[in-house]
Amino acid sequence: MKKNIVVEKHSGEKETFDPQKLQESLKRAGASAKLISKVEKSIAPYLTDGITTKEIYKRAFQFLRKFQRSTAARYSLKKAIMELGPSGYPFEHFVGELLRHLGYEIEVGQMVKGQCISHEVDVVAHNDHQQFVVECKYYNSQGKYCNVRVPLYIHSRFNDIEKRWRSTPGLEKRSFHGWIFTNTRFTSDAMDYGRCVGLRMVSWDYPKKESLKDLIEKTRLFPITVLTHLNKRQKQSILEKDIVLCRQLYDHITILEQLDLTPAKRKKVSDEIRDLLD
Repeated sequence: MKKNIVVEKHSGEKETFDPQKLQESLKRAGASAKLISKVEKSIAPYLTDGITTKEIYKRAFQFLRKFQRSTAARYSLKKAIMELGPSGYPFEHFVGELLRHLGYEIEVGQMVKGQCISHEVDVVAHNDHQQFVVECKYYNSQGKYCNVRVPLYIHSRFNDIEKRWRSTPGLEKRSFHGWIFTNTRFTSDAMDYGRCVGLRMVSWDYPKKESLKDLIEKTRLFPITVLTHLNKRQKQSILEKDIVLCRQLYDHITILEQLDLTPAKRKKVSDEIRDLLD
């Protein structure tokens, strides 16, 4: 593979191409050493000065899709999360299902009374000992970061709700917390403020080993938008039925019969989901 190629990042910043970053991203998606080598050789002719990281990703995805669909689906995870839009509603359901899998009872899209006013809360999650106000900040562009205004706003809402919860019969044994999920990243000020006031914060790659990316890979709760055998219109049709996870789609696989898919294509979708869940 060519060396000393200058690439342009999403931010416009330029840096020298690092083959190891590509290898690591392919490895995280489950690619074998043999498949990684195959993809590297395939995209090598396209690596020229000025190529964007977006173009490198696009090429790598195209060749992965050609060689191994389920690995291509996992490789496209970040993009797939951004395709849960255009509203943040499917992302709220996705986060809710993640929390349910982690052992919490969840309610999505709730009006919750505070001490002063009522608040529309994306997700309320609880177990026997803890109860959370969960805010989901969804962005459909990688260039947008979750800034400090978000934790400031969430913390004030949480404080109002917590005051009422503390005086609510039956909740005496629970501790109360605020929690923010975003599919992009937090600015440094947002992270500093969140840590200072005790908010739990989860972004695409934070905190280490418990980031959104890590949680998805550990639970294998992939969004249906990763599927490479469905187009955007078909995925949107499924999302409108409140099906956000590949696991949910597999449990309701007859939904595919409502789409414009041949029996052979439906089988390919089913097989791809099975490979992702194995």
